Order: sequence, then C-alpha cells, then structure tokens
Amino acid sequence: METVLTRDCSATAIPAGNAVTLEKGTEVFITQTLGGNVTVRTGSGLFRIASFDVDALEEVDLGESGSEAASTSGSLEDSVWDALRQCFDPEIPINIVDLGLIYDLRIEPSEAGQSNVFVKMTLTAQGCGMGPVIAEDARTRISLLDEVSEATVDIVWDPVWNPQMISEEGRKVLGIV
Repeated sequence: METVLTRDCSATAIPAGNAVTLEKGTEVFITQTLGGNVTVRTGSGLFRIASFDVDALEEVDLGESGSEAASTSGSLEDSVWDALRQCFDPEIPINIVDLGLIYDLRIEPSEAGQSNVFVKMTLTAQGCGMGPVIAEDARTRISLLDEVSEATVDIVWDPVWNPQMISEEGRKVLGIV
C-alpha cells in the first residue's frame, strides 16, 4: 500500500538499526504492519516506524495486523509469551517466538508481589543492526504487564540460530511446511 507521511517522523533504518527522521511528504510503500509497528520502503531503503509514530502515515488502517494487547488471562508466563508474540522482525512476517529467537524465559519473584522477567534471545544474523530495537520492543511489551516490575532482554549467540528453529506456525506463514 502506498501512502505519504503527514508529518516528520522518527524511524529506524533496516537493517542498520540507526535512528533517522523521515520527512513530511515522503512517499512510502508499506511492506509490513505487525505488532503495531510498520515497515515502509522509500527511495532510500527500508524503515521501521514505531507504533507511537504510525499516525504520521496518511490514512493507514492497521486492522487486525495492528497492536494486539497481550492476554491477561492465565499465568504470568503465558502473558509474557503472548507479549513476545507481538514482537516482529521488521523484515520477516513472523513473531520472534515462532521465528525461534527466544532461547530462555525466566520469571523470578520481586518486591510487592510482582515479578522480574529475564529473556535470552538471538537474531537471525549476528550483524543485524535491528537487534537492539527488537530486544527493546520485547522488553517494553513485557514491562507493560501489570505483574512485572522489571524486564531484561539479552541478546545471545549460542546456539547460532538456523531456519530449523522456526515453529510449525512460522513455517506455515512462510509457506515452507
């Protein structure tokens, strides 16, 4: 879908991961709208526009591809997994759980009956500049859960990610079942 930016907006260059400002009036082609964030292509390349800046896009309806709230029913662990399923690699239309990027999830009690959440995740490629952006998205979504006092998301490289780590659901999305 082609659209135009109605105001200057912050974005992240893909795959470098550096912050940029896309100027008002820039024509963009939307390539992905998942987890509330939008990936756009311009004449200068690919960019990720965070959910809080999506209003800069002229007449964009995120519909069911938009930001879905994490489940509030079930255990805290279920809620954390649901939150992680709302995080997407901006170049691949699969959430980071089904992509096989989450290696470890640990929940420990903290003060006032809340919990600290620790996640170890990897990336599909070590040189990906989007790693810190994706990890921060995951950390933020976990931190927004009422039961969580603090969330930490660390990027690890062992074991090295490979396509066999993609879940059955992820394989269906990619058409490689």
